[in-house]
Amino acid sequence: MREAFTPQLLLTRWFPLLALIAAALGFAFAPVISPWRAAVMPLLGMAMFGMGMTLKPSDFLAIVRRPGVVVLGVGLQFGLMPLLGWAVGLALHFPPELLIGMVLVGAAPGGTASNVICYLARGDVALSITLTAASTLLAVVMTPTMTWVYARAWVEVPILEMLRSIALVVLVPVGLGLLVRRLAGRVPWLGDWMPLLSVAAILVIIAMVVALNAGRLVSVGGLLLAGVILHNALGLGFGYWGARAFGQDLIRARTLSIEVGMQNSGLAVALALQSFAPASALPGTLFSVWHNLSGALLATWWAQHRLNAPSSSQTRHRSL
Repeated sequence: MREAFTPQLLLTRWFPLLALIAAALGFAFAPVISPWRAAVMPLLGMAMFGMGMTLKPSDFLAIVRRPGVVVLGVGLQFGLMPLLGWAVGLALHFPPELLIGMVLVGAAPGGTASNVICYLARGDVALSITLTAASTLLAVVMTPTMTWVYARAWVEVPILEMLRSIALVVLVPVGLGLLVRRLAGRVPWLGDWMPLLSVAAILVIIAMVVALNAGRLVSVGGLLLAGVILHNALGLGFGYWGARAFGQDLIRARTLSIEVGMQNSGLAVALALQSFAPASALPGTLFSVWHNLSGALLATWWAQHRLNAPSSSQTRHRSL
């Protein structure tokens, strides 16, 4: 029996290819696209509005009643990713500036694009958004602390800018999405098709990220590429199996995998350029491109392997 056509089915089948095309266009037309860098934040807000349209307030209330999974997700995020970045850098004998860059990527909070990837992977979108917000708030303390622990270097985190970002890019758009869904409840197809807006925004962002970093990408060596791929893969893997080890169901495990493995690497690049040698920004630059591509591939794989368990945006909460 063939699966009924839905917007999500269309997106999950074609998103990896579309992400590759977007990255290629960003690299090829970098001079044309780069001047539009100010559009990244509004595009992220647009993506989060689309995600809000897929949710109900009860999805978040279910998480509030069992906050242990949020503690677990944040613990895996800041407990594993800085350590993994440091360990991979040491294992591959990176010079100090690249090692610092790897640690910065690991010490960054979860990336906003992870929420859209989570939706495509049929994960728990409400949990994903909650974890992104929580890790961003904690990053004010955890990012400089973890950087000091593993790289013996201190970074000044732009606290007010991060708080402003989480409000304008996550909280307000998601809240508006929830409100519009409630008001437009008599138009059920709207919630089904709005994620197309989110994915379109993410594709444009991928093109812009590549365009903005095209100059640095050409100087990336094969060993650094291997290190970034390994760091991302370990984060995705440990996020998934760490969740399973603590009794989480498969849908929550998918969600934590994506949240742990996908980083706010743009923040890592900004902090590297602000505090260290330009080469320290290379790991974050490459991670910005790679984690969107690996996330797209993983989302497609998981979406094609349906689960019997329901979720809060797509599951019921059982543990923690």
